[in-house]
Amino acid sequence: MGLPENFLWGGASAANQCEGGIFEGGRGLANVDVCPSGADRHAVITGHKKMYQMDKEHHYPAAEAVDFYHRFREDIKLFGEMGFKVYRMSIAWTRIFPHGDEEEPNEEGLLFYEKVFEECRKYRIWPLVTISHFDCPMYLIEKYGGWRDRRMIDCYLRLCKVLFTRYRDYVTYWLTFNEINMILHAPFMGAGLCFEEGEDEEQVKYQAAHHELIASALATKLAHKINPENQVGCMFAAGSVYPYSCKPQDVWEAMLVEQENYFFVDVQARGYYPSYAVKRLQKKGVYPKMQEGDIETLRAYPVDFISFSYYNSRCIASEEQKTAEGNLFQSAKNPYLSFSEWGWPIDPLGLRITLNQVYDRYQKPLFIVENGLGALDKPDSDGYVADDYRIDYLREHIRAMKAAVEEDGVELIGYTSWAPIDLISAGTGEMKKRYGFVYVDKQEDGSGSLVRKRKKSFYWYQKVIESNGERV
Repeated sequence: MGLPENFLWGGASAANQCEGGIFEGGRGLANVDVCPSGADRHAVITGHKKMYQMDKEHHYPAAEAVDFYHRFREDIKLFGEMGFKVYRMSIAWTRIFPHGDEEEPNEEGLLFYEKVFEECRKYRIWPLVTISHFDCPMYLIEKYGGWRDRRMIDCYLRLCKVLFTRYRDYVTYWLTFNEINMILHAPFMGAGLCFEEGEDEEQVKYQAAHHELIASALATKLAHKINPENQVGCMFAAGSVYPYSCKPQDVWEAMLVEQENYFFVDVQARGYYPSYAVKRLQKKGVYPKMQEGDIETLRAYPVDFISFSYYNSRCIASEEQKTAEGNLFQSAKNPYLSFSEWGWPIDPLGLRITLNQVYDRYQKPLFIVENGLGALDKPDSDGYVADDYRIDYLREHIRAMKAAVEEDGVELIGYTSWAPIDLISAGTGEMKKRYGFVYVDKQEDGSGSLVRKRKKSFYWYQKVIESNGERV
């Protein structure tokens, strides 16, 4: 028993949350760059406040983030020291195509990621690359309105072709879109959508989602054509959905939420719109417009594997209850769970349940590509963080993951913790909400030396990887 010998241990980050250097190397402006921290962030990322340029009144944390752009060698060396087998990262679209629709890519941007991949290779770390991780060129948002316009598909595929060709010798694991279901909850961040007054938001979101689903299928086709060794996965924000009680109405509402969550993966993994989605979208009058051949495209090019983030489960009630926070989701407060400093439920068994549910539903290999605890880390006088709370969280989730593989027969490719190094929080834009095994001296106001310090969890995770999960 135990995890497979070739199990891929590692960590995960996103360009917009760690890279910085947004005005360097010929990079263009992206949607994530103009998402400020503070009170206006939620309105911006949900598409209800137009912010297409930076102003002097707001703080934009992505501008510098934790400066991976200049410090990637130091950071990857730390990942190598932990023993990473895989590093999940993303490409900043506007480093490759600053506007998003150029005919030729930006060579300086291509060279940057080539150097990153070379550095990974030095430590025998295999990159897992997300092509679009909450990343959309602002030029295309102003020109087309983001993914609401079908012309985005061609721009995205041009990016894919360049990446698959240029990095053929470095990357064989690809994810098309990060947390694709977040288009329903953070549509500006997920798809560059900003809504006009009186517009049917649901219609716009599902139309944009359809364009992304077609783009994902065509990217899968292209990846296999350029390199038959390529493995392409989808990625969604997962988490078991529990009914608040055994009252049938609670069970029903929980099922509806779960179906909404699985809808995107149903299309990407099975190759068609499920009947429940067809009926409900038609009833609401928001069924997307399709072109001839779309149905055939989806059916012909499903993904090879399914990846997901898991931070917490959700609890759904048919009547109003006390609420709990989550990964851009709110739900009823589960009385049987403890909660993080940010009010997120902590539910390791929920990960095992999720793994079983997803594997039962699709019978495709799975990959946990985000799992972690955001917390207020307090360094001592030497800069050391004794983050036993993070170790406890990860230990219990890894045990649950192992049980799903060893006892339940789930086929699991790997596990990448979010995040290997402190970075900017996607939901809140905070720096104080830390996830990493490595502490970065960067404060909420942007101050700090950016010096990296290994936390207690760094050495713990090192032993976990070394033992292939036996020493947790």
